[in-house]
Parts: sequence; structure tokens; C-alpha cells
Amino acid sequence: MTRLTSLTPDQLDEKGTALREAIIGPRGDSLINDEGGLHGPFNAWLHAPAIGKNLSRLGSSLRFEMSLDRRLIELAIITVGARWESEFEWYAHSTMAADAGVAQSTIDAIGNGDTPAFTLEDERAVYDVANQLVRDGRLDTVTYTAASELLGETQMVELVSLCGYYTLISFTLNAFNVPLPSGADQMWSKPTT
Repeated sequence: MTRLTSLTPDQLDEKGTALREAIIGPRGDSLINDEGGLHGPFNAWLHAPAIGKNLSRLGSSLRFEMSLDRRLIELAIITVGARWESEFEWYAHSTMAADAGVAQSTIDAIGNGDTPAFTLEDERAVYDVANQLVRDGRLDTVTYTAASELLGETQMVELVSLCGYYTLISFTLNAFNVPLPSGADQMWSKPTT
């Protein structure tokens, strides 16, 4: 059960209404839950619209305005989500990762906490960066150099920013016990106390 009230349109002030419309706009009605509130981290953002507005903008930039390939973006997101066992993050992005071309065996290995057997060098580099960041909070020289030589400086900044942002999203989802949509299966089934 979520820890936050699921805010419906009639409960929002002008700033909350503007944010809700901005969030739904590019994503459509699929974000609206059975109560008329929003799925995922978006309901939390409606509780603090000044923060939510900026997080929504940042998220859109990170997901849709980067030079990093969509396949690598989704690989990094699921690596971060799996580290924090963020059920909603996994639910939303494991499917997107598959749709973007990440092999199901890679997705399954990440979800199970295993290191995938990569065949693509760029996927290995992105996974190594994301995994090391969420594990250690930093990158060793070998990991940084290998990824930087492959991706370049711009994509390294994008990748590190993406990992930080999705850590924040995972924390938001986990802290507020954001539920999965009705009928969706949990990956890790950790009860909250």
C-alpha cells in the first residue's frame, strides 16, 4: 500500500494541475491509476510540484534528448532499478529494455543479480559503469577508461547523470511504497514493514 495519498485532479492546486497535465501530455492516460491519480513516481511529484516540475523536465531530457542509444539508456535504467530492487522501475523499464533491443537473457540476469554474458562491448561498458556506480558510488580507473574510450565524454556525462536520476526515482518509488498497476507481478516480492 502506498504511503502517499493518490492525488486526483480535484485535489490539486494550480501548480499541481499544470504539472499533472505536463506529465500526462507526453505519456498519455496509461499513467492514470484506478483512483484517478498517477502511477509511478509522478504522484509523489504532485505532492511537491516545485520539485516535481524540475524532476519531470530532467527525466524527459535524460530519456529523450541524449545522444546515448535507447538500448543503452534502458540497460542502465534496469541495472539501477535492480540494484535498489525497485519494483515499479523494473516493471516499467524491463519491458522498455526488451523493446529497445536488450536481450532477454541480459534482462533476466540483471533482475536475478547476476552479471550478464554480454556479446556487445557497448552494453558491457554501460552495465559496468551503472553497476559500479550503484554499488560503490564511484568508478575505478579501468571501468571509467574502458567506457570513456568507447562512449566519449558527452555520453559518459549522460550515463552518469542517468544513473543518478534513476537512483533518485528508485528511492522515491521504494520510500513511498509505490504499488505496481493491478495485475502486474512483482520481481523481488520484498514485503515492506
